Formats: sequence, C-alpha cells, structure tokens
Amino acid sequence: MILDAGFLIAVDRSERAAHAFLTAASRSETALHTTQPVVAQVWRGGSRQARLAAFLKTIVVHPLDDGRSVGQLLAQTKTSDVVDAHVVITAVRLGHDILTGDPDDLTRLSAVLGPASPAVHSWP
Repeated sequence: MILDAGFLIAVDRSERAAHAFLTAASRSETALHTTQPVVAQVWRGGSRQARLAAFLKTIVVHPLDDGRSVGQLLAQTKTSDVVDAHVVITAVRLGHDILTGDPDDLTRLSAVLGPASPAVHSWP
C-alpha cells in the first residue's frame, strides 16, 4: 500500500484512525510504502515530528528516480502535481494500491493507465 500525505499527517498527529489502520495492516502483513516527495510535503523537522520520524523508519520510502514516467503521466492527464503523479507511477511499478485523502486527483491520474491503474482508497 502506497501512503499519501494525509495518512502521514494522521500518524504525525497520532490520530486514532491511523493507529487502527496500522494495527490492521500489521495483522494482514500489508507492506507500507510512500515516496520521498510525499515526505517532503509533510516534513517540517524538529522534535515536533518525532512520531512521524519513527514511523518513516518502519516503511519503505521510494526516491523520485522515474521523472520521465511522471512527466509523461502529467502530460497525458494535463495536470501538474508531480507528487501525486509520482505516487501513481510508484504504485503501478510496485503493483500496490494507494491510500489517500485526495482520491479525485489520484483517480484522475490513474484512470489513463487503463488496466494497469492502481486502486485508489480514500483516507480516512
């Protein structure tokens, strides 16, 4: 499962729904991932984000190393959000679903990929 910024913010805020999701993911042995651009969206540093820092050590964080694919997806959809497009490209590459607080934009990006498009789940 690829986690978008909304979920990372929920972890940082120690929201109950995030804890419940993490418990369920652990029980089902669901691998959790995010991307470096998503981390950049939510990271502000310092001791205030100790929970988020600890959580990021437990998941796989993917670099933005597929810029051409991301750019092509943005061109196809006539959109401009590099972070969202990278989340979709990463999900496709890994064969994972996406968990997001912004399902409309990610669904729009995914839709052009046809059968390869990842499932987009709304958070919370």
